[in-house]
Amino acid sequence: MTCRLLLLLCVGIFGWLSPSVSAEPATASRPNIIFILADDLGYGDLGCYGQKQILTPRLDLMAEQGMRFTDCYAGSTVCAPSRCCLLTGFHTGHAWVRGNRNRKPLRPEDVTVAEVLKQAGYATGAIGKWALGYVGDSGFPGRQGFDSWFGYLDQSHAHNYYPVFLWRNDQKVPLRNKVQHVIGGVNCYPRGMATERVDYSHDLFTDEALRFVGEHAEEPFFLYLAYTIPHANNEAGRLGKAAPPYRGMEVPDYGPYADKDWPAPQKGHAAMISRMDADVGRLLDLLKTLKIDEKTIVFFSSDNGPHREGGADPAFFGSSGGLRGFKRSLHDGGIRVPMIVRWPGHVPAGTTSDLPCAFWDFLPTAAELAGSAAPSGLDGISLLPMLLGKSGQKKHDFLYWEFRDQGSSQAVRTGRWKSLVKKAGQPLELYDLATDPAEQHNVAAEHPDVVARIEKYLKTARSEPAG
Repeated sequence: MTCRLLLLLCVGIFGWLSPSVSAEPATASRPNIIFILADDLGYGDLGCYGQKQILTPRLDLMAEQGMRFTDCYAGSTVCAPSRCCLLTGFHTGHAWVRGNRNRKPLRPEDVTVAEVLKQAGYATGAIGKWALGYVGDSGFPGRQGFDSWFGYLDQSHAHNYYPVFLWRNDQKVPLRNKVQHVIGGVNCYPRGMATERVDYSHDLFTDEALRFVGEHAEEPFFLYLAYTIPHANNEAGRLGKAAPPYRGMEVPDYGPYADKDWPAPQKGHAAMISRMDADVGRLLDLLKTLKIDEKTIVFFSSDNGPHREGGADPAFFGSSGGLRGFKRSLHDGGIRVPMIVRWPGHVPAGTTSDLPCAFWDFLPTAAELAGSAAPSGLDGISLLPMLLGKSGQKKHDFLYWEFRDQGSSQAVRTGRWKSLVKKAGQPLELYDLATDPAEQHNVAAEHPDVVARIEKYLKTARSEPAG
């Protein structure tokens, strides 16, 4: 038994137990559901999306065995609101969490996909990075439909891959790492780069995910696996020359990239992604070993576009996949993300979808998979007909984003058209994604009819958040 697994078994006694779920085993009509979310993974960071230097064989195989999306969008261009959209089915014009700054926890009245699936008889577990609430408040995972939780609650805590503790439900789990205290603590955790590195959080998340699946293989389950790879450790900049060679791209080793003539952060970036790729493969292999492969639908995506932090450079690997912009931009490089869905025997293998869709479509899709009703009034639509290769798939007239952390920017996708208002009061920019996917040519003056239609939509696209 590895030290990591022994550690997980020992700390498990600190977790609280939820009432056991009595339900029929997963079937073709009510499959297990797994959503794997990467953190700051770009549209072009996977081989199946054109990446030539970073090795991602297992995710490439997952795409060959399932459906690859070319026009899937994250909920936002940064972490917290994107996750809120994914879990609640609303875009950022209606979701409660709309930015990383001045973050608010999810409210008691917010209905998450976990609550919908739990009501349908699913065991529900969340692992990794939460960012939507803390212990004791309404946004805590245990108050938002999850039977079990393991990971980082605060997203700033999640910037450190070698933390001194993680959370199992509402209990702190001490780890064997020691961290240099750089600045004042937030939520009682020290911040900085680890000076003694033993427990790499990503590896603990993978072990926990494997254990969760094994424990619930005989009943329908929903697993939300929110990895932190390849997000940077933003404390590296504060340490300056004191930062170790891995700098902000913390990873145990550079793997196959150790001898590459690349800057250290780029080696770390590639090694992190390949490490995650291998662990996704371990999870898919376990499904096959447990003979629940054809009873489990697996989604893989990223919470926003690639970052330029911790020494990482999106241009080095073409992480934006030829799209304009990166994290914190509402150009497509900041919000269009890879999406792969695999369900052997049900989702046609080797297929590609160019249907414009977004994170707020996941909740209604999961509800239909579980044979349950989604809450009314959502911005999302179920993608199940398309996933099953059937007719009758609904389409969005408009997809909408707003981002308040850096000015009041708004974006809209409608068919081939993408519009952007970079700051309140500025004129609307318009791009034809069919001929200009990199959004280089503003054609607003040439298409006043399209501009007028989008401006009309913008008047009703959003509501002011209550409270």
